[in-house]
Amino acid sequence: MAKQTMEEYVNQETIFGLVPVKKSERSYGFWDTLLVTSGFAIATWCYSQGALTASYLDFWQSLIVTFAMGGFFLIFECLPVIFAVRYGVDLWVYLRAVLGKNGVKVFATLVILGNWFWYAVAANMFGSSIAQICAGFGIVLPDEAVRWISILSVVGGSLLAIAGPSAIKWTSRILVTLLLAIGAIVFVMCFTVAPFGQIAAYQPDLSAVDGNGLEAYAMAAEGMVAFSFSWSTQAIVLPRLSKTERAGYWGTFAGYAVVAPFFVFIGAVMAIVMFITTGEYVSDPTVMLATLGPQVALLSLMLVAFANIGTQAVGGYVNDMVLKAAWPKVDYKVLVLLSGIYVAVLTYSGEVTANFGQFISIAAYIQGPIIGIMFVDYIVLRKRKFSLKSLYYRPGHDAYDFKGGVNWIGVLTIAITLFVALFMVYNPITGEVQSSVFYFTTGSGFTALFGGLLYYLASRVPSLRAIMLRDRDDLGIV
Repeated sequence: MAKQTMEEYVNQETIFGLVPVKKSERSYGFWDTLLVTSGFAIATWCYSQGALTASYLDFWQSLIVTFAMGGFFLIFECLPVIFAVRYGVDLWVYLRAVLGKNGVKVFATLVILGNWFWYAVAANMFGSSIAQICAGFGIVLPDEAVRWISILSVVGGSLLAIAGPSAIKWTSRILVTLLLAIGAIVFVMCFTVAPFGQIAAYQPDLSAVDGNGLEAYAMAAEGMVAFSFSWSTQAIVLPRLSKTERAGYWGTFAGYAVVAPFFVFIGAVMAIVMFITTGEYVSDPTVMLATLGPQVALLSLMLVAFANIGTQAVGGYVNDMVLKAAWPKVDYKVLVLLSGIYVAVLTYSGEVTANFGQFISIAAYIQGPIIGIMFVDYIVLRKRKFSLKSLYYRPGHDAYDFKGGVNWIGVLTIAITLFVALFMVYNPITGEVQSSVFYFTTGSGFTALFGGLLYYLASRVPSLRAIMLRDRDDLGIV
């Protein structure tokens, strides 16, 4: 048999790979699902997220918010994972029923554009790592040079992404090992540099919120909810490879709601220790490593640098596979090239890293309504049953074949939700809190809750409900 080319493999994975995975073809148990999702969740941007939390909250508040808000919404957010396992389908295939075929193209593209924000942060950390290593040898790199060095991470990761699945498989294995090593180094280092009593007694500087403790708490909670939302609709595509619904759900939940928050909390402790020892807030983990752990600085900074190349590689492959599925006629290598240019521009500007909290909220706002709608649509409205044949537009099965390829009920629900959230609750672009509702739901949480509620209310209108549940006839359900 002739050796399969990269393009043939990508086509198989993105076009034919969208076909439901049979139970006999699935290979992931609970631990497999947990390890894969954990590897995706514990990239070095967790430390920046933790530093953001620590800038608003003390040690104990950081602990509570990180695990409570980083895990609470995921209890419900991960429920649609059940359909992925039960039917062996990808998340974005199912969303054809909610958004329509062309609606999926638009929102999948928007989601991926938002997801790339994370990789700009990772690339900036790469450049900072190299700068810190050079500084250790007495070489001070100008900011402009660091920006261009940061882009090398994007280039290296993109080349690995083009190399294909074999390179990605080994990159993933090395990446997870490096990230775990970094986490272990940071965790031990934090509690050896400063006494626990000082860490527990730390109080943040709340001048940025005019000393308003409630607003500080809500802003930190928004950061954690946005963190869990901002890449979820991309990440919750793996469970279709799980053998059982229980393994798929709990493996995904544990990875994103337990392992990821733990690494975020390490970042928070690291930022607290940095403030105690230097009197400055620093959100860049490479600076923290170089300052707090000079004995292991070179090793740890090298780990950070190479880990972020790996993060770009894995992210490039996964995100561009999603784009390839949405736009199958576009060459995979072209998608990698375009994505690389986009991330390089974001990296060079430095705007994402400088405005970390705002950007992750923007990414989360795109996905929050989709998460709320999915929960209501699959769990409440369809009662976990939909037409698999209609999802694939089999002849005679057109329940999800909407005019123009767009289900305007789902699309307008998202549009209205975003309008209300942006102008009446919280604007992540300006950071302006516009309603006290924000203190109870956060901005990102509001988009999921309001989007789900609005979609449910639409289903109570008989004419709209008839459109939303056209698949009942296809399933023989009255």
